[in-house]
Amino acid sequence: MPTLSIFYGIVIQMFWFDHAPPHFHARYAEYEVLIDIRTMAVLEGSLPKRAQAMVLEWTREHQAELMEAWQAASTGQSTVKIAPLP
Repeated sequence: MPTLSIFYGIVIQMFWFDHAPPHFHARYAEYEVLIDIRTMAVLEGSLPKRAQAMVLEWTREHQAELMEAWQAASTGQSTVKIAPLP
């Protein structure tokens, strides 16, 4: 599973050949959430409020790059790293 970005202890990853809708996994300590790239809706799981707010802010800033990563990962291609939240 490619790691796309890491910031403030939050790890953003995407599985190769994963199921629709386009989404990514955000892990923070023992928490994990799946976020829909297009709508930024939580599909599954939860994060602490502050961590989730940072993930959603990061998603807004990198939505186009996340969709490109999804296209690559869904066909088994390499993904690129995405800049962390400053």
